[in-house]
Amino acid sequence: MNPTPSAENLTSKVLPMAGMVAVQPGAVVSRTVISKPAGTVTLFAFDQGQGLSTHSAPYDAMVWILEGEADIAIDGKPLRARTGDMVIMPANLPHSLNADQPFKMALVMIKEK
Repeated sequence: MNPTPSAENLTSKVLPMAGMVAVQPGAVVSRTVISKPAGTVTLFAFDQGQGLSTHSAPYDAMVWILEGEADIAIDGKPLRARTGDMVIMPANLPHSLNADQPFKMALVMIKEK
């Protein structure tokens, strides 16, 4: 990561991923920690009742639950993911995410050439 002069340098450090994003009442909070042409890593915090509506992406995406639990649906198939779990969402399939409790996750997207 090549930060701009005003950006925080997160490289070459041990970082508490779950502590890098905070749950806020009634909100979905995100923080991008890596953004490159080849892909991104974004941390999210969801308050209870928040989520991401059904959508698709042109690239495979990996969700890693950092704290709490979430309901994830991929192409209509319901999944329950808990702290420490990983879910890989295939490219171009509709998926959604809902929080029935506050939770945090990392989203890793790898782009194809």
